[in-house]
Amino acid sequence: MINMYEVVDKKLTNTNRIKKGSWIDLINPTSEEINTVVTDTNIDKEILVKLLDEEELPRVEKRKEETVIILDTPYIADSNNKHKYKTNPLGIIISEKGYLITLSLKEQPFLDYFKNSEIPNFKEKGKTNFILQIFIMVAGIYQRELTSINEYINSKEKVLLKSTNNKELVNLLNIEKTLVYFITSLKANEIALEKVAKGTVIEILKEDEELLEDALIETKQAIEMATIYREILSSMTDTYATIISNNLNDIMKFLAGITIVFSIPTMVASFIGMNVPLGSIGSSPFSFILIIIISILLSLLIAYILKKKNML
Repeated sequence: MINMYEVVDKKLTNTNRIKKGSWIDLINPTSEEINTVVTDTNIDKEILVKLLDEEELPRVEKRKEETVIILDTPYIADSNNKHKYKTNPLGIIISEKGYLITLSLKEQPFLDYFKNSEIPNFKEKGKTNFILQIFIMVAGIYQRELTSINEYINSKEKVLLKSTNNKELVNLLNIEKTLVYFITSLKANEIALEKVAKGTVIEILKEDEELLEDALIETKQAIEMATIYREILSSMTDTYATIISNNLNDIMKFLAGITIVFSIPTMVASFIGMNVPLGSIGSSPFSFILIIIISILLSLLIAYILKKKNML
């Protein structure tokens, strides 16, 4: 899909044609759409094709007429598990001919903010501001998802304390994998942002210095959050694996104790049912009731002994 925008009265407006100063937003574009952009902008096709690789790492690359910035953004990898994330590269191409291109395999909802809001001096100087705001918003997305993950972990603490199956533990392992993706991508984003901060790739205007500082702070904060949550989760996973194992052991111990207690009436009935004389007990009309009472008393005695030894 291809969307094109131009600045009209300091606001971005949809347009049907590509022209200098416009913003071209490509989302999983077809070959025809790529060829259209290449033809109208004279940008090297190789750059666009390369940015469609899911394994592209965040970086900043300066070419003859283009500056390429790649950063990773998070997306939900499994619709059935809202905390299972992966990361996806978002490419930004700044052409010296005045074109700005964003390219991604996945839709980036946060870009709607720019499409619906005012970006001052977008034609002339706003592209630096635009890029720095993207870094800030991406860091904010990571922080929101990390906060959501932390709340989910806290909500599962009581469940895990009583759990005897691995389902919740597997969910925690998926979240731990998500945190690994987050940390790796955020650190790579930070390296790309630090390269931008040097001002050798794109010009950092004085009015954008505060925005640059905010972008660096937000990114570092997201890295710190992800690192802390991963350490906590790693410790929790080991602890809860032990708890689940202990819960199963307690259940097996209880079942073994109950088996012993219920075997007592069977043993009593087996012995008395043998073909041997029982004397006055055998001829008494209350013999059955007596056998039942003896069985119950012996079972209660065994149960009491097992309970005292913490085996029941």
